[in-house]
Amino acid sequence: MNSNVLVTGGLGHIGSALIRYLAELSDIDQITIMDNLVTQRYASLFNLPDNISYRFVEGDVMQDEDMDEALRDIDVIVHLAAITDAEGSFDRSEDVNLINFEGTQKVIEACIRNGVRRLIFPSTTSVYGPVSGIALENSRRSDLRPQSPYAVSKLDAEDEILKYTKSGNIEGVLLRLGTIFGPSPGMRFHTAVNKFIFHAVTTKPLTVWEEAVNLVRPYLDLKDAVRVIGFMITNTQCIGEIYNVVTLNATLDQIIESIRLNIEDIEIEYTSTRMLNQVSYHVNDDKLRSIGFEYCGDLTTGVRDTCDILRGIYCNNVP
Repeated sequence: MNSNVLVTGGLGHIGSALIRYLAELSDIDQITIMDNLVTQRYASLFNLPDNISYRFVEGDVMQDEDMDEALRDIDVIVHLAAITDAEGSFDRSEDVNLINFEGTQKVIEACIRNGVRRLIFPSTTSVYGPVSGIALENSRRSDLRPQSPYAVSKLDAEDEILKYTKSGNIEGVLLRLGTIFGPSPGMRFHTAVNKFIFHAVTTKPLTVWEEAVNLVRPYLDLKDAVRVIGFMITNTQCIGEIYNVVTLNATLDQIIESIRLNIEDIEIEYTSTRMLNQVSYHVNDDKLRSIGFEYCGDLTTGVRDTCDILRGIYCNNVP
């Protein structure tokens, strides 16, 4: 039986790519896109594939009537609506908790109210914080040390989904995504790789904490992010599970060198001031690979593709 899928926050960086990727899957009949348009990403709706039925609901996950309208005839919900800027979350922690945690509570309530059981929740590997050794999905809750209001809100939202899944009210799947890189129709440049690319393209210095060059962090190609969500929509054996999703674990130096392949003249400004969340941790994703998911993204291609969409700005600086 084919599925009707709702994507909240469907016009954002991940959502705008996801709503196009899902059109490629043969077992999805309709895609409902819900977004409050607060970021005015109207362009994310341009040139959608014409081989599938789309429905757009302008609405807010905090409003019951909006959620009830969006969940009409839905089989699976992918809950992406969130404030995702970890660095900016310190200055608006109340808003972040409201949207990311309480908003997820409202989504769960709406799912129960409308009889929608499958809930796929893209979370973040930032919930681990400065872990010792390798970050695994079975880490004890008490061992997780999220370093920003954003990461805390995502971890609290995970707890809610797991609670209601264990009670049998919903069927939740949690995906702890690495830091996203790669272009999308609803592009943002606030994550590490994309932000560095934009700065390099616009000849701004890349500000780097001098002790962070060799720190290892988890990164995720956007192509792999949308593919794993599609994988989970059609996989009913993963209910109640947590999966790390990471294309690669890389150092900051590797990121910079990948950018340098496309833009030779990169100015790096080293600072002795510790920057946000500059902790080193390696995330293990064997659990996801063990159930058959195969990655297709890579850092070099993701950086090149992002540089290509900005080519007009730096065309005289291409090696």
